[in-house]
Amino acid sequence: MSDEVVPLERTGNAIRRMIRQHGRFPADLRKSLRPRMKAAGQPVLADARRRAGWSTRIPRALRLATSFTKKQAGVSIVVSKAKAPHARPHEGITGNRTFRHPVHGNRNVWVEQSTRPFLVPAADMHGRRVVEAVNQAVDEAARAAGYGK
Repeated sequence: MSDEVVPLERTGNAIRRMIRQHGRFPADLRKSLRPRMKAAGQPVLADARRRAGWSTRIPRALRLATSFTKKQAGVSIVVSKAKAPHARPHEGITGNRTFRHPVHGNRNVWVEQSTRPFLVPAADMHGRRVVEAVNQAVDEAARAAGYGK
């Protein structure tokens, strides 16, 4: 897949707990939870798009994805590498505050450019509320389906 996934930390705690207790996450719960999880992640997505407004491609390349596996559970923001190949260096995912690139593809002339993070600041600002909303949605759906207490 040509997309970069940036998970919202700890959104999958309730999902992982449910998988540990009951095995594979039930399909009916996945179907009922997806809309609530995506709704919970909308503030982060909207903020990230706003923060990346200096780019014409990055905001359109961002989307929300849900996952129900032990390895990756919860809601994530996915950036299409095909639509915005420059998103990763601008975000500074490698930990650097700058990155180098050729000027207009000319590999004889390189420049150093500062990063312009848009995902991490958005997740930092709204992440706690997203985690609470997703975990609450999972707990409510599980109780309604007869799982848990």
